[in-house]
Amino acid sequence: MAAERQWGVTPAFSSDPPSAGDLKLNDLLVSELKAQNNFAPASDTEKREAIITKLKGLLRQMVQTVGKKKGLPQDILDVAGGEVYTYGSYRLGVYGPASDVDTLMVAPKHVTRDDFFDLMPDLLRQSTAPGEITNLVPVPGISTPIIKLTIRGVDIDLIFSSLQLSSLSDKVDLADDSILRGLDEVDRRCVNGTRVTNRILQLVPQTKTFRLALRAIKLWAQKRAIYGNIVGFPGGVAYAILVARVCQLYPKAVAPLLVQRFFFIIQRWNWPKPVFLQHKEESSLQLREWDPNTYRGDAAHLMPILTPAVPSMNTAHTVTRSTKTVMMREFKRAEEIIKDIYDTGKPWSTLFERHDFFTRRYKHYICVNTAAKDQNAHDAWAGLVQSRIKRLMAGIEGSDANSVELVQPFTKGFDRVHLCNGEQQLEKTLDGSLEFQVKATETVATDGHADVKAQIAQSDTDGVEVLATNGEANVKKEDGPQRVYTMTYYIGIGLREGATALDISTPVQNFQGECTAWPGYDADMHSIRIKHIRSYDLPADVFVPGETKPVRPKRKPKATTNGASPADNKRSFSNSGLDEATASAKRRQSANTTNGTEG
Repeated sequence: MAAERQWGVTPAFSSDPPSAGDLKLNDLLVSELKAQNNFAPASDTEKREAIITKLKGLLRQMVQTVGKKKGLPQDILDVAGGEVYTYGSYRLGVYGPASDVDTLMVAPKHVTRDDFFDLMPDLLRQSTAPGEITNLVPVPGISTPIIKLTIRGVDIDLIFSSLQLSSLSDKVDLADDSILRGLDEVDRRCVNGTRVTNRILQLVPQTKTFRLALRAIKLWAQKRAIYGNIVGFPGGVAYAILVARVCQLYPKAVAPLLVQRFFFIIQRWNWPKPVFLQHKEESSLQLREWDPNTYRGDAAHLMPILTPAVPSMNTAHTVTRSTKTVMMREFKRAEEIIKDIYDTGKPWSTLFERHDFFTRRYKHYICVNTAAKDQNAHDAWAGLVQSRIKRLMAGIEGSDANSVELVQPFTKGFDRVHLCNGEQQLEKTLDGSLEFQVKATETVATDGHADVKAQIAQSDTDGVEVLATNGEANVKKEDGPQRVYTMTYYIGIGLREGATALDISTPVQNFQGECTAWPGYDADMHSIRIKHIRSYDLPADVFVPGETKPVRPKRKPKATTNGASPADNKRSFSNSGLDEATASAKRRQSANTTNGTEG
């Protein structure tokens, strides 16, 4: 009998087939995922496929147009071609009804990225009926240039790469490392999204089982608010690699057992030992790869989860000490729930219960309030601030180690719109008040494509009108109330047992300084305020129906010690530097000041 194939870098832990109990739990898991609206209907899939086919036709039309403009012979144009690939959740087969489609256009070398941004937006508009495209935003001046569009209700993230090939008439094998030769960093980054996704699918024993297990893990991570690279948690690719590794260790298991073993193994993994799906591939290409022996920054990574395509990189490089601690806590909770699902028939829905970040997890929160008078300017500003939240977290972790146990960011910001009459209302809004929020609008908890917003803010914004240097771009001169756009990011502060004081004024001030040092920052346009609030002061719109907002505890008489009054003890948390701003700091602030820490 031929030896069974080894998947991954080590032998399997078990090659046992699923039991009858596993199969029954598998059916129940599928039913629960359907109840959670986790699967896209067949009609949605057909619509997405039709859109991808349309995009391929537009790409080939663009390739021909550019070639003729540059005087290429017809015999070369006849075979020039152009191909469209997908990556991310759509390519992995774990997309839902509201998922976007990450799409890569690949063209021969005579078509440049500038050609793509010059021609593709108009091609898209001209090829669709009125109303089919409801959003089209080219964003060329960022690290991964992109066109974001919504066509027939489907969100498309469209990126582009020009390969050093004259012809792409047949499907190019993107797995061939030689296609990376001669590409700049941007083109390599664009191509590698598809390369990594394809390779993951090739390295799992059972694609269908992998997809079901990954759907469950992604849903769990999103529900528990531990999903998103930009705030220090694994993103979709990182979770896919972790699930794929568990699949390799249990090649014949069905999804419920894979989910159970996922929580058991990843919780006990010998971090920072890296997780990888294959042995390192030798390549003649001189490309920087993850290497803790060579690069000090790589050696500092806490949870290396490596991509299985050259160049191999850590997909979880943003994980911090605190976010890792939060993940380990959630892995432990999930493992206990899975045990009950197996042992006592507990329903799968208990695994996917909503997080308790706002309801009972923390007593103290830091609110980072960003604001601007124009929505486009605010999008970039809020993205910039969110991209640097990890620095604030690191500063808080290190500033008061005797008091702070961990610092957990919430994975989404809260978008709000306000109308302010006069400077007093504006000042209150900039400070976080919801008193003047537009009632016809809802607070939206969203990542707001935060990765793109952050890239815009940190790039040179070439070709992107984000704001004017004089602070007046896109600000409509309105008679009456001033419209103000805000985003609030919440950070939970876990204190050590017995902690009675907290001083984080220095990291807060440093963080504000870093943000306002952004070249695009304009004091007349942007605002950032940082406050400390207690759980019972959280606004109502961070809770969903059925959740109970924390209530203010009743005061208990305090005995004085060494002549200290109860009021003196109460001020212990004011030492955070956030509960009260000094009188001098207040005097420095004007109505339009954007730099303050009050509470």
